[in-house]
Amino acid sequence: MRKSGVLLHITSLPSPYGVGTMGKEAYEFVDFLKESGQSYWQILPIHPTSFGDSPYASYSTFAGNPYFIDFDMLAQDGLLIPEEYNWIDWENKKDEVDFGILYNNRFNVLRQATNRFLENPDPKYAEFLEENKDWVEDYALFMALKKHFDGKPWYEWDEEYKFYDPKKAEEWRETFKEDVDFYKALQFFFRKQWNAMKKYANENGVEIIGDLPIYVARDSVDVWSHPELFALDADLNPERVAGCPPDGFSADGQLWGNPLYNWDYHKKTGYDWWIRRIAYLLNMYDVLRIDHFRGFDSYYAIPYGDKTAKNGKWLEGPGISLFKTLEEKMGKQRIIAEDLGFLTPSAKQLLADTAYPGMKILQFAFDSRDAAAMDYYPFNYPANSVAYTGTHDNDTIQGWFKNADKDDVALAIDYLQADDPKNYHWTMIRELLKSPSDYAIVTAQDLLGLDSDARMNVPSKLGGNWAWRLLPGQLNEEVQDELLHLTKLFKRYPLERLEEKTEKTEA
Repeated sequence: MRKSGVLLHITSLPSPYGVGTMGKEAYEFVDFLKESGQSYWQILPIHPTSFGDSPYASYSTFAGNPYFIDFDMLAQDGLLIPEEYNWIDWENKKDEVDFGILYNNRFNVLRQATNRFLENPDPKYAEFLEENKDWVEDYALFMALKKHFDGKPWYEWDEEYKFYDPKKAEEWRETFKEDVDFYKALQFFFRKQWNAMKKYANENGVEIIGDLPIYVARDSVDVWSHPELFALDADLNPERVAGCPPDGFSADGQLWGNPLYNWDYHKKTGYDWWIRRIAYLLNMYDVLRIDHFRGFDSYYAIPYGDKTAKNGKWLEGPGISLFKTLEEKMGKQRIIAEDLGFLTPSAKQLLADTAYPGMKILQFAFDSRDAAAMDYYPFNYPANSVAYTGTHDNDTIQGWFKNADKDDVALAIDYLQADDPKNYHWTMIRELLKSPSDYAIVTAQDLLGLDSDARMNVPSKLGGNWAWRLLPGQLNEEVQDELLHLTKLFKRYPLERLEEKTEKTEA
């Protein structure tokens, strides 16, 4: 069945407290999605962000981002008093997140809530800790130690703490108990609010598409507490790091810097860590997008210490064995493969063997730098694919028309028959929604026709990313009605809602 949705990260929701949360505005966005005929809300990774604020660089592959915890909901639970947080100036600009303000102020407010909570914990708290003990204990300890060492990465901690030891970890938990308890309580707050928000979305016919970054940040509890999962030397330094080779978009390539996996170890353990990670996220989301899917076929490895990605080489990944093991243990799962960029024949075969839908980006069809541009023309989209106007890494539609190569723009205008610059975004959205793809996702910025100032991320750019935010009321009735019209026109309106409305009318 043909369906569609909107890509909007939680941080980009409007809020009086400087960043989008799982509070009232999230529920209102679900209402917008329902009323505009959408079936999906796609978000970026929900884990705690580290230096640089990228959701793709987290302190944990399991924990939830404390920035998403809503103060007003904590107040409703009797854990905060509004006067404790509504006097703080949470933003410099209403349409941007100021991560510095959040870092300096948010945890002070949350500390007050956890202090009250821990005096008389919710009966479900102990149950939560037991169900999540395989990650929450080490995560809370990691964050407590990070605070103790003034935010330094774990590989710069004192030697005693740099090398994780399960026996010593028990002693450390007692030594730093106050902070350990704080970070554990935050995860309970996150999960309680997340479950309520997801339940509301699902009850209103909206499913959440979440995101799994293929790589893990070096400064993370995963690498610190389980170095055996990664290709590290005896001093816990990466042997090689992740990135992308030079191409038409970047002469130096992209140096991501993440440690690479010890795939031999993962195979010997039956991919246990991967299975647990994927199962955990599929429990959190309804559909899971796996980032950089081609990295499971072959991955680019750059010598540790290099300043560019020029000297890397391709190494063989786990291939289909990981996904066969996943299906054997969990059955067929709802997974989207991010298969963008240059794909070798073996990478294409891996996608075919899994039968996961891949991604199609309409902007790429008109990019003369892309050797595979023909694959991104809508008439070539297979039904088993997810079509996008752009991702979090792309310029907005209006920004692309202003900034792209003039010949590329001329080609797009001709192909799309786009005769009104003010409506370039709706012209491209229309083309996307009528494509053969079973699923189509539009970014919230493109629904509003915003220019490059609203772009979420510019890859390899230091600072200034991930900050864009909706203004209150920006997704108004006019936008909702136009999206609903196109969704119905191109047969993406959910049949179950039509049947529901018919039943109500007949009653």
